[in-house]
Amino acid sequence: MTDRPKPVLLNADDVLIRIKTVGVCGSDIHYFTHGKIGTQVVEFPFAVGHECSGIIEEVGSAVTRVKPGDLIAVDPSVHCGTCDQCLAGRPHTCRKNRFLGCPGQLDGCLTEYIVMPEFTCFTLSPRFDATTAALIEPLTIGTYSVELAKTDFRNKTVGIFGSGPIGLSVLMVLKTMGASNILCFEPLEYRRKKASDLGASYVFNPFEVNPAMVTLELEPLLLDVVFDCSGEQRAIDDAVNLIKPGGKLILVGIPPDGKYLLNMDILRRNEISIHNVRRQNHCVEKSIGLVENGLPVEQMVTHHFAPEDTQKAFEIVSEYQNGVIKAMINFS
Repeated sequence: MTDRPKPVLLNADDVLIRIKTVGVCGSDIHYFTHGKIGTQVVEFPFAVGHECSGIIEEVGSAVTRVKPGDLIAVDPSVHCGTCDQCLAGRPHTCRKNRFLGCPGQLDGCLTEYIVMPEFTCFTLSPRFDATTAALIEPLTIGTYSVELAKTDFRNKTVGIFGSGPIGLSVLMVLKTMGASNILCFEPLEYRRKKASDLGASYVFNPFEVNPAMVTLELEPLLLDVVFDCSGEQRAIDDAVNLIKPGGKLILVGIPPDGKYLLNMDILRRNEISIHNVRRQNHCVEKSIGLVENGLPVEQMVTHHFAPEDTQKAFEIVSEYQNGVIKAMINFS
């Protein structure tokens, strides 16, 4: 815990946000346990955190969409708006992107106050509290992952590896899209139960069953789309055996070492498409709408912590203790 000066507005479109709730994300845990994600290496001390809600406290002279007192969800990605990627409708791969809690870019939101541009702020209806508002960011990843599959999921068969917050977000979004048969593979029993509660058709421990065998028994033609939300090599090895010819593998999870080995014999012969997911693109308002229409995103939350207990929160999440799925850190 450190004391820092309260940040100030520097630009006309800046807003000062008093942080209410921060979600502990898997990428935060990568930084906590490994000190890096791929080439993004932490130089300590560094504040992580990018899933947050807050109250607008002060606005710049050019701000028109939000006002002091508004509860907001925050898009942690700050794009330039002028590079080739932004102009192509891809602000999430902006050449000059700055992301909350990303080394070398922006300090994270595990702090009492942050300053962000107005365009990153989304006002919310009374349907939302601070916790639900902070969950919009991880939900956008699930929303975007499903969108990237470019599939009409009605009557389609789907697999998900990993039933943490992102896997559960993918599951909940798929349910709204009419997927008929969703198989979830998750080693932890309590997470399998949560996936079942949220609508998975079948849940399996991939360490206790052969994923290919159980899938063949249920779906002899195999699966249309598989989402890997675990970032584990073993899950990738299993996933490629579950996808029907012409199917799709959506890579959502982050591998700790920044790389996978892929079975190109199977992938090539079955002409399986692979699509990587880079955060989210234009899915914040879509995700807010899903929650407005009843998507139960708050059911992922299992733990709440005060800011002074952040170390304990990160240890519990990193070690999968006490039945944790989603841990939230709550500021006053």
